[in-house]
Formats: sequence, structure tokens, C-alpha cells
Amino acid sequence: MGYAEIITIEPGKRGGKPCIRGMRITVSDVLEYLASGMTEAQILADFPDLTSEDIRACLSFAAQRERRVPCRPLS
Repeated sequence: MGYAEIITIEPGKRGGKPCIRGMRITVSDVLEYLASGMTEAQILADFPDLTSEDIRACLSFAAQRERRVPCRPLS
């Protein structure tokens, strides 16, 4: 299953930010937890509705978005 089946965007939920399976947990929430040093196990313990597949979908979604962002030279 790719991230398209897991990551949802609804205009009225969390300001239209990409969320996980229609929940109020956003992709950016998960990415921030990972960036702050939380392990996957810690995130799953804090958010029992999430799965390992959800976390991988967030990473895949972010990687896909990064590939679409045009590169600009640093000034």
C-alpha cells in the first residue's frame, strides 16, 4: 500500500494539512516527532491509533513532495 491510501487531505480538517487516515494527526506532526529524536516505538506508544505503516507513509509523502520542489541556487 502506498501513501496515497493513508495520507488524506480534507479542507475542513486541520486547515487542509495532510493527515493520516482522516485522523487529526498530520504528516508534519509525525515528521516533527521524528526530527525531535522520538523513535518509531515512542511515537506508536504515544499514539496507539498509528501504525508503523502510517509513519512510513509520512516519510514517503514528504520524500515525494521534496522531489517536486524546484531547486534554487543559494545566493
